[in-house]
Amino acid sequence: MRGVTDSPGADDGDLPLLDELMPWSVAPLRFGRSWIAAPDARTLRSRWDRVMAAEGAEREALFRPSRARTAASAVAALPGQRTGTVRWSRESGPCPDPVRVARGPFDEQWLLPDHRLIDTARPELWRVLGEPQLFAVEQGYVPGAAGPALLVTAVLPEGRSPAGRPGRIRPLFRRPGGREPNLAPGLLDHLGERYGHEVDALEWLAWTVAAARPSPAGCRVPLPGDPEVWAAGVALGRELTDVQVRGAVSGTKPRLPGGRRPYVRAAVPARPEAMTYDAGDEALCLDGGRISPVPEEAWEFRVGGARVLEQWFAHRTAPAEPGSLEAIGPATWPQEWTSELLDLITVLALLGAREPERAAFAAGAAGREELRAAGVLPPPPGARRPASVLDHQEEGPEGQFMLL
Repeated sequence: MRGVTDSPGADDGDLPLLDELMPWSVAPLRFGRSWIAAPDARTLRSRWDRVMAAEGAEREALFRPSRARTAASAVAALPGQRTGTVRWSRESGPCPDPVRVARGPFDEQWLLPDHRLIDTARPELWRVLGEPQLFAVEQGYVPGAAGPALLVTAVLPEGRSPAGRPGRIRPLFRRPGGREPNLAPGLLDHLGERYGHEVDALEWLAWTVAAARPSPAGCRVPLPGDPEVWAAGVALGRELTDVQVRGAVSGTKPRLPGGRRPYVRAAVPARPEAMTYDAGDEALCLDGGRISPVPEEAWEFRVGGARVLEQWFAHRTAPAEPGSLEAIGPATWPQEWTSELLDLITVLALLGAREPERAAFAAGAAGREELRAAGVLPPPPGARRPASVLDHQEEGPEGQFMLL
């Protein structure tokens, strides 16, 4: 897939880092046990019921203890989630409602939002979940890899790159309800003066989605001197962002141009084992199953050097250890997975077709020295820490309310 890649000289030290412009970032979540996430919510409820039926050593073994979590750990509830806080070894209640998470690039799955089950849940992210929050997920640097260096999701991201390299999660807003943009103080005012109109957080994010470029030091964001270049990048970035969040911004589901739409031409078998691509017929093959038309841009779309469609398929077909909770899942390929695959193909095709356009915005005039002179850089230390959120109570271990 063609697109913006790093090249000799790409790590231009004069271009500001995203880390300087969106100062508050959070490391990826670490689930610690894979059975607490699944592509469908029914599977998680079945796994919960299975472990609730176990006792003693069997429950401990199914739990899969780690250094961070055991069945005896005392853990507070996650912000905004109504789950038990008694020690897991004594839990006997119903399954909590699973929540949507971005398990990987463009791979929305379900998670049991129980802090007792998650090694590192990043509670500061849970506190700022909900509309109109968006999360910019900076991908781990992969030399020579094509594709976007920055992805956007409206659901909680796990934040890990496909190749296992660490990334960073940057919420667009520091407080619930879209309050206090997570931007260097003074940045929006400076951009407003530079481009002759008020610039808000969503416009900034749109530009960044279009223009961010990878470098060994992290994403760099060129800031053009020409207002028309800025406007063109923002227009492209708004479209790319809306496609990435599946129309959550515009309220319109992404569709391919010209009335094209991927269809199931031959039914997906009960347990497909391989995914291949027939370029001549623009067909995606899941063993004997066949979906078309699938534009080549969708098949070749990669993040962090990994083909997104192959990663998505592997997360649903990888073998699990017999007898483990991970082995509990659908007996056959669910229809809802096929529907999600059709939507994913559309999303990747739309993004892949526009990917070469991002190269036009990779150069910029505003550097770090200009932003320092304007008082935007460096950001104050407090901008790198989460904001205090004191408008709700959070339940601590064993039912005690926490003091925030």
